[in-house]
Amino acid sequence: MFRYILRRLLVAIPTLLVIVSLAFFLVRAAPGGPFDSDRKLPPEIEANLNKVYHLNEPLYQQYFRYMGNALRGDFGPSFQYADRTVNEIIRDNFLVSFQVGVSAIVLAVLVGSFLGICAAVRQNTRADYGIMGFATIGITIPNFVIAPLLVLWIAVLLRGWMQAHGWNTDWLPRAGGWGEYGITQVMLPVLCLALPQIAYISRLMRGSMIEVLHSNHVRTARAKGLSERQVILRHCLKPALLPVVSYLGPACAAVMTGSVVIEQIFGIPGIGRNFVQGAINRDYTLVLGVVVFYGALIMLFNLLVDLAYAFLDPKVRLQS
Repeated sequence: MFRYILRRLLVAIPTLLVIVSLAFFLVRAAPGGPFDSDRKLPPEIEANLNKVYHLNEPLYQQYFRYMGNALRGDFGPSFQYADRTVNEIIRDNFLVSFQVGVSAIVLAVLVGSFLGICAAVRQNTRADYGIMGFATIGITIPNFVIAPLLVLWIAVLLRGWMQAHGWNTDWLPRAGGWGEYGITQVMLPVLCLALPQIAYISRLMRGSMIEVLHSNHVRTARAKGLSERQVILRHCLKPALLPVVSYLGPACAAVMTGSVVIEQIFGIPGIGRNFVQGAINRDYTLVLGVVVFYGALIMLFNLLVDLAYAFLDPKVRLQS
């Protein structure tokens, strides 16, 4: 197992280098610069800024300078946020993105697995068709469409209707902001991120559970007189979770990158929102730092998923 982990880490290093290199040249190829604004700077001030941030050097020299600093874990200063480095911005804002993303993934796994099991146990019934219909709708509608609709229906219309009737609305989700109203501000962003993943996981869980329910060892368990609940929990759940676990790597990546849009809509101070602002302001170092951080995080998630898959499937554990 240790050799497998070491091999995966060694493969991840050149992959991350390729990601950083592509991001570096693509960001620099975009029109405009970090010091372009509606108010034109005097030429001598702009020249001094370019000299301070080494933007007057040839592109290849800037690339090797950045790669040397990045290998030491230094992503450089931000061009737009005064007196702050990219490392400080990521450190201060990642915890917010992490809380929202992990909450969405946990909610998606719990609800999606439960719905998938219910659909598989009641195959070809109204419950099965209803759950799969919900899953199809959840897959086809993106979260940046769901988010404004939920804000309108729950945080605006429902809250206004309840306030008009004199009911307590403190427990209702709020439209945006962070840190002032506690969990009510997290509910809608987490729900918007979790809904598409619930749809995918429920479909995966249904198909996998149906296959496991028709396997030989499940027939043997039923022949021994075990209840349906015992059969599902003891003999079906673990092998049925394998496709779901395989999907969790891309799902975590989708949630983390999807939070870029959600953080903008709900005004959440996460690194996704900083990434969008950095791209708009041509803040090269901030955009590159977030790309490197996301890339490393996605590789770590995929490694953890592979390890969890090996834990659930003894055949994979023996091969690794």
